Amino acid sequence: MEFLGTTQVASYCGTRKSCLFPDPAPTSTTKDTYQSYYLPGYRQLSSWKPSLFHKVISVPPGSYEPFNPTGRPPTVLPTLRSALHARYSPRDWHHANMVQLKGSEASRYWAGRLNTDSVRLMQDKDQLTHHMQEESRRNLGERISNIDFWRSELAYELECMLKETQALETAKRRLECAVDEMQGPLKTALECLYYREKRKGIDLVHDDVEKNLIKEVDTFKDCQEILAKLAQRISHQLGINRDAQHALEQDLSDKSSAHFIDVKCFNLRNTSDSINFYHGVEKADGTVSVPATWAKFSEDNVRSSQHARANSVKLREDTEAALESTSEELWNQFISTNLAFNNRIAEVADAKNKLQAQLAKVLQEIFQTEDTIMLLERSIMAKEYPLKVAQTRLEGRTKRPNIELCRDAPQFQLVSEVYTIDDTLQTLKQRLQEARDTLQMLLNNKSKLEHDISVKANSFFIDKKCMEMRKTFPCTPRLIGY
Repeated sequence: MEFLGTTQVASYCGTRKSCLFPDPAPTSTTKDTYQSYYLPGYRQLSSWKPSLFHKVISVPPGSYEPFNPTGRPPTVLPTLRSALHARYSPRDWHHANMVQLKGSEASRYWAGRLNTDSVRLMQDKDQLTHHMQEESRRNLGERISNIDFWRSELAYELECMLKETQALETAKRRLECAVDEMQGPLKTALECLYYREKRKGIDLVHDDVEKNLIKEVDTFKDCQEILAKLAQRISHQLGINRDAQHALEQDLSDKSSAHFIDVKCFNLRNTSDSINFYHGVEKADGTVSVPATWAKFSEDNVRSSQHARANSVKLREDTEAALESTSEELWNQFISTNLAFNNRIAEVADAKNKLQAQLAKVLQEIFQTEDTIMLLERSIMAKEYPLKVAQTRLEGRTKRPNIELCRDAPQFQLVSEVYTIDDTLQTLKQRLQEARDTLQMLLNNKSKLEHDISVKANSFFIDKKCMEMRKTFPCTPRLIGY
């Protein structure tokens, strides 16, 4: 029988004739498939190698029987017959060989699998160790990047907070210089309100001019109150900004220390001099946060600072808007009131002109209505004669004798003519009455138009007088505290 397979020092090959087991998968040598890796501080372990030398069994010369050329079997002694019957049969011999071959094949197969699995296991563990070390280094790098990110965020937020605090203090100093410039325009607005009470009749209305004058008076009073409240809010916000600034500075200092430590750990290698065993360090857990709470702490600090800065910015914007609005709003209101005055003056003048034009049209319409009444009366008189003719014809045809009283076409036509003319007369009389009523309405409108024209003239004079009073107003820089 020939053996298949390899060892670490020799190889055997040949045709396998046994059909009891399938051919095992070919295995590669250890030297070709695995490069041993020795950890620092450990000795190299020598591989086990099986012995290739076999002892030759020597047989004593006297144990060989002489060759018998005659071919006659030796006589078996009766004492040896029992021993012959006690020996194994050929079937036992073949079975024992077969069992031995199977056991050898199985042990060789499992030994080959063990060697292959062992090589693969060592390679996997080496790769796992290298991968874990690289993963730890990558995690440290990511951690350093996270710390750098939050350091930059904290530094940027701290710088922004310092600038915002300084800007807020500057805004506070501007609030105290914009109150005394609001008394002159207030007095002018009140005088205009009192003077416009002299309007008459329907023109004494709560129009846009009066609304803008009242709003202008309220604006001056509201601005003084707004500026006083803003000064108190700025003082409170400055204290909040200082607390947020202290939290940012403390967090930034801690981040700098952690960054230094993690960079030092990131630069460690297997060949570094500062590495050592620290048994049990992996069991000691002195941490006080997890990545989520760690990031949330800095995020809360930044968010708190951003919230305080946003409130400060909003407060500063409110302050700036108040300073701007006290001038811009007053100027806008002043312009709006003047525009309302101009619009009102234009409306009054336009209304006056329209009333005068309407008066002329009403007079013309009166003349035309009188002519229409005269024409309607003539038309009514003209329709009486055709009605008389039709009725006379009908009355004459009623005197026809006997069978001649026929409801013929002339009879139908005459009846229809009488009804039509009668309906026409009723319509014309109704229209005549409407024309007379319209004429009376036009006369009443003529009287009202003449009265409204006099009222509009008085309102026009009052609004022009108010515009002459509103020619001066404080300049913008004095209204914003400069």
